Amino acid sequence: MQMASSFHHFDELHVWIDRQNTLECISAVVETADVMTFTFRPEKPAWFRYLPGQFVTLELPVTDDEPVMRTYTLSSTPSRPLSIAVTVKAQADSIGTRWMFDHLKPGMRLKAFGPLGDFSFVRHPGEKYLFISAGSGVTPMMSMTRWMADCIPETDVTFISCARRPDDLLFRSELEVLARQMSGLNLGFLVEGHEARHGWHGLRGRIDGAKLPLLAPDFMDRTVFCCGPEPFMRGVRELLKAAGFDMSRYHEESFQPAAAPAAEEIAVRAGAASDGDAQGAKVVFTMSGKEIEAKPGQTILQAARANGVRIGAACEGGICGTCRVMKVAGEVEMNHNGGILDDEIDEGYILACCSRPLGDVQIEA
Repeated sequence: MQMASSFHHFDELHVWIDRQNTLECISAVVETADVMTFTFRPEKPAWFRYLPGQFVTLELPVTDDEPVMRTYTLSSTPSRPLSIAVTVKAQADSIGTRWMFDHLKPGMRLKAFGPLGDFSFVRHPGEKYLFISAGSGVTPMMSMTRWMADCIPETDVTFISCARRPDDLLFRSELEVLARQMSGLNLGFLVEGHEARHGWHGLRGRIDGAKLPLLAPDFMDRTVFCCGPEPFMRGVRELLKAAGFDMSRYHEESFQPAAAPAAEEIAVRAGAASDGDAQGAKVVFTMSGKEIEAKPGQTILQAARANGVRIGAACEGGICGTCRVMKVAGEVEMNHNGGILDDEIDEGYILACCSRPLGDVQIEA
């Protein structure tokens, strides 16, 4: 009876909106000793609309004082839109991810923000693709490959996965199954080392100018997506540049903040003098009932924190969308990095971490 009552035709469901719904954990699967996949469904019946490769930000109740915000790329595919999944790795200094490993169980509910992000072949289409990943950086590649397998299985994609040991190659078995279903999917696995018990007969070492042509002979003709630790991505970038690759066809999953404009530039745009005489702006936080004076060049988030107004934030670089608030009145300069949708901007929302007032403003916070 419970299963029957939970059934809904797809056209009966609304799109999941993070401002109106929360996530319910429905499974927690151990992938390796330090990697787990958590799958969620909407608390209320809905479906997820996102691009393969995008991310969500989870609000984790690590302490009783204030939740911790953590951003994770979705490993699930939007072609199966009734649930989403994140595959996360716990580092030695992890706080939020370690809490998930130890405490997040099926039935628990979390607040989430997103999905968002531009790291998707939908945003950067090509005739054929090269996915290069290391460790848990495989997650957006899995989202894109799973979507391709469901929707356009004839896609020409070479998928290179790198890891320390064979045991650390995430989703290897699933990728081998998908390769039998997708005629254009070519796999390449590369490990730094192995033991006799692994029975490894593939390539060893780190990706370099000798191994890349072996794994992807036509890499110069492909659109490249790269994700992994920053040193790994930097190595891939340098490798491709040295080969004369057209870097306009190179894309990486980066959580680097957008460059902030100088205070003098903001002052000019606000109509103030550029000789250091710029005046602060009055910011009214309508829900908190506070009216404060923001310093020239100060973001809405900085002004809020300086005056005891809480606005949740994770990346603080205009990427994750966690600090989205409604601008009731006034104008701001928002230098975001993809963390807010155009229709949200049209509704009046801004990202507090990268929005600076161009005069007096009112913020719903």
